[in-house]
Amino acid sequence: MKLSVTEQSTGGDLLLLINEKHFDRMFYTRDRQHKYLTIAWNRGEKQTVTIDEVDYDFLPNTILPLMVNQSFRFERPEDIVAWQFNRDFYCIVDHDEEVSCVGFLFYGSSEQVFVSLDETMKFKLQRLLDIFIEEFETTDNIQIDMLRMLLKRLIILVTRLAKAHRGQSEAIADEKFGTIRKFNLMVENNYREHHTVAYYAQQLNKSPKTLSNLFALYNHKTPLQVIQERLIIEAKRLLYYTDKSAKEITYELGFDDAAYFSNFFKKHTSFSPTDFRNNKLLVAEGK
Repeated sequence: MKLSVTEQSTGGDLLLLINEKHFDRMFYTRDRQHKYLTIAWNRGEKQTVTIDEVDYDFLPNTILPLMVNQSFRFERPEDIVAWQFNRDFYCIVDHDEEVSCVGFLFYGSSEQVFVSLDETMKFKLQRLLDIFIEEFETTDNIQIDMLRMLLKRLIILVTRLAKAHRGQSEAIADEKFGTIRKFNLMVENNYREHHTVAYYAQQLNKSPKTLSNLFALYNHKTPLQVIQERLIIEAKRLLYYTDKSAKEITYELGFDDAAYFSNFFKKHTSFSPTDFRNNKLLVAEGK
C-alpha cells in the first residue's frame, strides 16, 4: 500500500509505504528528482538493508532514518513501513527547534543510526501509524496540516528514543551536543568546499581545540574524522553510481590535485579510486 499527498501551494510531498514489495531508492539515477528524507520501520524479522552498497543488519522493530542522497534497498521490503517527505512538506532544518533531529537523526555523522523500539514504543508507533492512515484517507481542508503535525510527532518520538539510547541527559544534549549537531549540519552543507576543522570552528565561534574536546566528551570521532569520512562517503557514491572519472570527482569534492585525492582515498579505503570502482563492479556482477 502506498499513500501520498502533495501540497499544491508548495509542492510538498508526504508518502506512507506499507508492505510495498519493490520499495527501494536509487538517488543518483532513477530517484534523483525526488529529494525525500525517509524514516523506515522494520516490522518483520532481522533482514539486511544495503545503504550505498554497504550491508547492515536491520533488526526487528527498529527505526532507520535515511538521508535524501542515500541509495538503499531491503532484503524484504514487504516487512517495511516507511514515511518519506521532502523539505517543502516539512523542513527539519527550519523547524529544528521543534524536533531537534538535525545533525543527529539526519545530517549527522557518517555512522548509520538505528533506533530500537521497546514494547511501549512499538505500541505508540503502531497507534501513530493507524492515525496516519486515517488522515491520509480523510481528504478535507485540514488534511495537510494534520499530516504535518503527525509527521512532526513521529520525528520527535524517534529523536527522543535515539537520545535515550545514547544515555544523554536533556541538559547535556541541549548545551553541548547542540554544538556537535550544528557542526554535523555545517559539514553536510560545506564539505566539498571546506576540509579543515578551523573553518567550521570559526563559523561556530569555537576554537578547534574546544570542538575536539566536545567530540571527545561524547566518545565521538574527532571533527577531522567527520569531515574526512563525509568526503570518502561521497567519493564512494560517485565512483559507484556515476561514470565520472577520478579526476572529475577530485575537483567536485574540492581537491586541487588528482594524485593527492587518490592518496587520500587510498589511505581511508585501502583502494585507489579506480581499483575501488573496478572492485565494486566485479562484486555487483558476481565475479
